[in-house]
Amino acid sequence: MDLEPLEREDQASRLSRLDLEESRLWRIALLFVSLLGIGVAAACWDNLAHISVHLSLFIVPIALAVFVVIFAIFSARKRHEIALLRAELRGIEKAVAAPPSENQLEQMLALIRRSQKGFRDLIDSFDDAVLSISLDGTIQAANRSVASLFGIEFPHFIGRLASDFIVHPAAADAERFLPRLLDRKHWSGIIEVQLKNETKPRFFDCSAQLVVKEGRNTGISIWARDITNQRERESRFTELFESLHEGVYFSTPDGQWLDANIALVQMLGYSTKAEMESVNVEDIYVDPAERAAWLVDLNRDAIVLDREIRLRRKDGSQMICLDSARAIYDSEGRVLRYQGTLVDITQKREMEARLQDQQEFSRRLIECFPDAILVLDGNLRHTFASPRLQEITGWEPSELLGTDAGPDTTEPARLYHEILAGNLKVGTSEYLTRHRNGTWQSLRCTASPLVGHNNEIVGVVASLRDITVSKQLEQQLVQAERLAAMGQMIDGFAHELNNPLTAIMGGIDLLEISDKEKEQKHLKLLKEQARRAVEVVQNLLFFSRPPTRGNVRLNLNDLIQRTLLLHQYSLRMNNITVDFLPELSLPLFEGDANQLMQVFLNLIINAEQAIRTIRERGSIRVRLGQKGSALWISFQDDGPGVPEEMLNNIFDPFYTTKRPGGGSGMGLSVSMGIVKGYGGRIQFESAPGTGAVFTVWLPLRTQASGEIAAAVHAG
Repeated sequence: MDLEPLEREDQASRLSRLDLEESRLWRIALLFVSLLGIGVAAACWDNLAHISVHLSLFIVPIALAVFVVIFAIFSARKRHEIALLRAELRGIEKAVAAPPSENQLEQMLALIRRSQKGFRDLIDSFDDAVLSISLDGTIQAANRSVASLFGIEFPHFIGRLASDFIVHPAAADAERFLPRLLDRKHWSGIIEVQLKNETKPRFFDCSAQLVVKEGRNTGISIWARDITNQRERESRFTELFESLHEGVYFSTPDGQWLDANIALVQMLGYSTKAEMESVNVEDIYVDPAERAAWLVDLNRDAIVLDREIRLRRKDGSQMICLDSARAIYDSEGRVLRYQGTLVDITQKREMEARLQDQQEFSRRLIECFPDAILVLDGNLRHTFASPRLQEITGWEPSELLGTDAGPDTTEPARLYHEILAGNLKVGTSEYLTRHRNGTWQSLRCTASPLVGHNNEIVGVVASLRDITVSKQLEQQLVQAERLAAMGQMIDGFAHELNNPLTAIMGGIDLLEISDKEKEQKHLKLLKEQARRAVEVVQNLLFFSRPPTRGNVRLNLNDLIQRTLLLHQYSLRMNNITVDFLPELSLPLFEGDANQLMQVFLNLIINAEQAIRTIRERGSIRVRLGQKGSALWISFQDDGPGVPEEMLNNIFDPFYTTKRPGGGSGMGLSVSMGIVKGYGGRIQFESAPGTGAVFTVWLPLRTQASGEIAAAVHAG
């Protein structure tokens, strides 16, 4: 900067001031002398008339001389001061006229550089962007934050247009903005800026100040703080605020809404946030007392968590919400606002009520169910037992909980293991056990798998039914069927016994008149006929005696042979031949002979009656064999077969296709019940016009029940 004009201007002002000072001093001196003369004359005017002329001539000059001396001294001092001022001015003029030394210039430049560096360091220390641009957009100065934003050093952008580095706002936007800045001199606000070296826009909190020099607008100084992260956080918070399914609210202590998210607006049934905010918070409470209690607790504790409240929607319907709120205070401890969340649990409470009703229904259903219900976990420990257990077994349900299913050799435990292993979908086992009072009872256990969430088997569900009475009735029914079968065989027995008895009686008569040689022949005949009669009676007794408790090892070939002998006469009289081929390699079967003979006899009688309905003679084919872990016995006849529409009913109790008086319809039903008791089944095949085949499958007890079931179903 050129300092010479300023220094000359300062010297001129000093000289002018000295001249004015000197003129002012002389005027003061003249005024003082004039005043002094007038004062002396006025003071001495009255006395001068009485004093003699000679005396007055001496006094006046003396007084004037004294005043002149005083004035001279005063003037000399003032002139000396003026001389000193003039000398100082001359020194200043000489100093100004003489050029500064190199040392002085170097010191001055160093001082200026230090000042500029301090100013630059001060500006560069700002984290915010600071820059100065001209009115045409040229960058004149900037700090390091601007260089960091542009990604280049100072020499590459100082003196260039800001539009070379900024895409948005464009130069046209700046031109529209400039008139308002020129008018107001200052502007502040938030603007979005897109830099050319970046793909995402930034947001800046800016303050712009117009730079004025000598009355002219020379440029604009801009201060800008990057608030992009803050805006992103605010944007994420807003998105989160609006995307929450829970209702979020801010309200004042007097019930005015400050803000709320769209979820709360929709939850309360309003169309817009403004519509909801027109309603006071207190008005949406179903019970005002709930609001009052809520305020008391919130103002006392500053927080309320999961408070269940009832609110009223716009349409008047009620809803149940969980309210979690917090009070916000100012520095003086006064409540500024309440903020919190509302969770609509109306459906949840309705579902809980329905679930409770269902649970109550299930509990009553289980209590009313005639069977005892048991639930076992994966380790076959009882986790649930219905109250019916005490009525059936005498044991309290609580006494059974936590206990295991017992040894694997027992019927229920064996069944549970098969269910748990996935070998059976539904299984049934009948067994004898003791009641708590010591009496024997028959129980039927039906079990199925308990399936978890991932369709894996996690336990067993079983039902226990007391079948003691039904077993007794079943035995009575079996005995009745046996007696009915015996009734059908009475005629055959009479003929079978009559023939040997007639021979015996005739032989006795001949013995009385024959010789010894003939006697021996007659005695041999009598012995054979007597033995025949004994066999018929033994077979009849073997079939008719009541079943014994427990099972014995039986030869199925012998059982079938005995059954055929019992019914031999009826088959012969009806011209029905039996093709029976024993299978001597079959293992022994553990079972009850009476029950199995009952099954075989019922199937033979059923085949005989079927043949007699269409022809005078026929044949029955009986075969035995083993498949896997099961034994099978088939009875095939050449009768009419069974119509397709009757196939699903032939094993039903009291179902029969015979004419009235031809049968009770219980034979096949009883047979199926006996076979199922052994874990087996009766398989039926029929081709109308070509006869029927009944196959009895009996599992061997020595094999695993899972293999038995597979063999039975495979046959």
